[in-house]
Parts: sequence; structure tokens; C-alpha cells
Amino acid sequence: MTAALKVAVVGAGGWGTQHARIFAGRADTDLVGVLGRNPERTAARAAAFGTRPYTDLAIMLERERPDLVSVCLPNEDHYEVTLRLIEAGIALLVEKPLVFELNQADSLIDSAERAGIFFAINFNHRYAEPVVRAKAAIDAGELGELNFLTWRFGGEPNLGASAHGNLIETQCHGFDLLEHLAGPITSLTAQFGPLVDGSHRDLALTLGFASGAVGTMLGSYGSSYAYPGSQLVELNGTLGRATIEDTVRRLTISKSGDDVARVWQAGYFDDEARSFHGTFDRHVEAVITALRAGAPPPVHATAGRRALQLAQAAITSNETGRRIETPMD
Repeated sequence: MTAALKVAVVGAGGWGTQHARIFAGRADTDLVGVLGRNPERTAARAAAFGTRPYTDLAIMLERERPDLVSVCLPNEDHYEVTLRLIEAGIALLVEKPLVFELNQADSLIDSAERAGIFFAINFNHRYAEPVVRAKAAIDAGELGELNFLTWRFGGEPNLGASAHGNLIETQCHGFDLLEHLAGPITSLTAQFGPLVDGSHRDLALTLGFASGAVGTMLGSYGSSYAYPGSQLVELNGTLGRATIEDTVRRLTISKSGDDVARVWQAGYFDDEARSFHGTFDRHVEAVITALRAGAPPPVHATAGRRALQLAQAAITSNETGRRIETPMD
């Protein structure tokens, strides 16, 4: 493909703004339409980015014939639209979580595989500059063998119908990122806080990795994204430790026995690297490059299924009080 890719965005909500912004702003993509459920809001979103509004998926696909559809719907409304797009044979970039039920995840992935569909999911935390640098340090052996890892992430609630929204739609980033950095999680135990407004607001997990490392995850919908340190990732190895603060804010690498640490944080003019939204731009760059090359997605939708598999294991652990084995299947 040499001409601009025709891209449509499904979803006219808050984060959907970022989808529209990116594809309307790239020289190699043409934002051909925005689909939403509310006609007024959809028309306003389309007008803001110089494209056409739709409220009917079939009509949009027939008129625009997009090369790629980017899906950003409310968290619990992903399955039906994603399946329809797969059946239409269109390359996809979908938001996390993939879905809330494993049988639905399997249905989507199996259907896409049979049809040979490009099927990417937006785990954009992987593309934050501190994460990219931490991954490089791990791969280069700077930290030695990882022996424990920590993920903490909490903010205001995003309530939906599921009692497990915090776990499935937000902490999925933690499952994906920890496995991206440290390899497969093979077992876990979980303790959930009480239901608050129909949702388990707080949760704590202990993790075992195939490498022998152990880890913890702490997630909350009873905190605030305004607090410093809303997110913290700690990667401790036999030779050193890396800590990632607020995804894009700072990376600190320390060597065992050395009082002097190495710090990365965005410089004065490096706005792109300090922007959380910029992590999505970076992921889209990788998605477009792979799609044009006929290569697999940089983060395949199977990563969304894996995060859901781990979340479901955590639910089982909390309900039974047992440690749950979590082999990859």
C-alpha cells in the first residue's frame, strides 16, 4: 500500500477523541468516518476532525470501504461490533479490554484467524519511553535475573455493569505490561475489597512467574489520578532495579550496591515523550507500519485474551481463597 490508508473510528466518546485525532493528523491515513450512537455528538466529533458522521455501521462500511477500523466503545460493548467488523473482513485496532468473557474472546480471535484478519489491541503502555528503556535494560542483562516485580495503579472509578471493571478494563494494562517485561505469569492469588456501588473498588494480587520471579499488583478505583505516583512499576533484579513512575514521568535504574542512580525524564522540549497520549501515537505508528508490510500486529488481540484469562483466574482465586495456576493456552 502506498496511498493513504482509509481509516474509520467506531466510537465518539472521550478516548475516541484520541483515535480521531491520530488518524486525522497523519499524512499516511485518511479519516473517512466516525461512527457513534448519539447523532449530535457524532456529528460534532466528525466536524472537529474534518470527516463524515455515521450512526449505522453497515452504511459506513458500504460508503467508505475503510482499510482499517479503530474501535473505541464503552468497555462492555466491544463484542458485537468487533465481531461484525471481523465478519466484514476489515483490519482492526481495538481498545482494551478485548471483552469481559473468555468465550467471547475466543469467538473473536478464532473468527479473525479463520478470516486472516489483522487484529490489534491497544496496550499502549508498552510504548511509553520509560517502559521501552526498561525493557531494553532487562534484555541487555543490566538488572540481572528479575526476582520481584510490583505494579500499582489507582484512580477515580469508571463504573459499568460489571463488578470487575477495575480488574478487567484497567488492571489489564498491568497483566500485559508485567508479562511483556518479565515473561509468563504462571500462578496468582487474589484478595478483593468489598463491593462499593456494585464494583470491587480495590484489589491486591500476588503473582508467580515462569522465571521463578514473584510479583504483586495493587489496583484501586478508590484513589485519584491527580495524586503523584498514581502508577508505579518496580522491576527488581539480582544486579539492579528499575522503577517507572506514572507511565511516562520518570525511569530510574539503580545498580546493586551503588548509591548513584541513572534517571531518564523528558527534557524541556521533549513534550512527546512526557505525554501519555503520545504512547498511543507511537503504537499507531507501529500498527500502520505492520499493516502496510503485511506483518502481524505489534500487539495482537490475543494479548487482550491473555489479560482477560488472568483476570478471570483472579476472580476465581478471590471466590475460592485458593492459588490459581495460569498456564498460557
